[in-house]
Amino acid sequence: MNSKALDHFLVATERRAFRIAMIGVKNEETALDIVQLAMMRLAEKYGHHDPTEWPMLFQRILQNAILDHHRRLKVRRAWLSLFSELVPAGQDPESGDYFDTLLIDIADEAHREPEARMSQRQVQAELNAAIGDLPLRQQQAFLLRYWEGLDITQTALAMGCSEGSVKTHCSRAMKKLSETLSFL
Repeated sequence: MNSKALDHFLVATERRAFRIAMIGVKNEETALDIVQLAMMRLAEKYGHHDPTEWPMLFQRILQNAILDHHRRLKVRRAWLSLFSELVPAGQDPESGDYFDTLLIDIADEAHREPEARMSQRQVQAELNAAIGDLPLRQQQAFLLRYWEGLDITQTALAMGCSEGSVKTHCSRAMKKLSETLSFL
């Protein structure tokens, strides 16, 4: 790998990539993260390729990272709407910290009214049953991606499969859960 040529390419591409990411995600921090991720993936996976291929490869990686971001937002919004009645007053339902805590341990039951606790238990029971009914690989992909918060690459490594397989398993799991669960 010609690291000087790669460094030069990345420096020359950085601003344009950031503008593209900003248009795609409309958030500066997220756009910076996406550009950094795309640059790292290019260097790791395609740094040894012919430098004339880098622009096309980089744009494909960047666009896929933007699409992945939007897919994660779509799933996050589905889960947030599912649990919106359980969000404590004054809590931002779209904050990542709250979302992560919500999926693992929805809330402390001691601070809820009996009706809310009953509703929460019913939702949890339905959700657990629906996840339990998924085929094993879909369960694994779903839980690793959306409950454990792993990205596609990490999930693929953990499952010993390709990133495309992870995407397929997650998509099928979400489709099945949305068909099965009455509250989605």
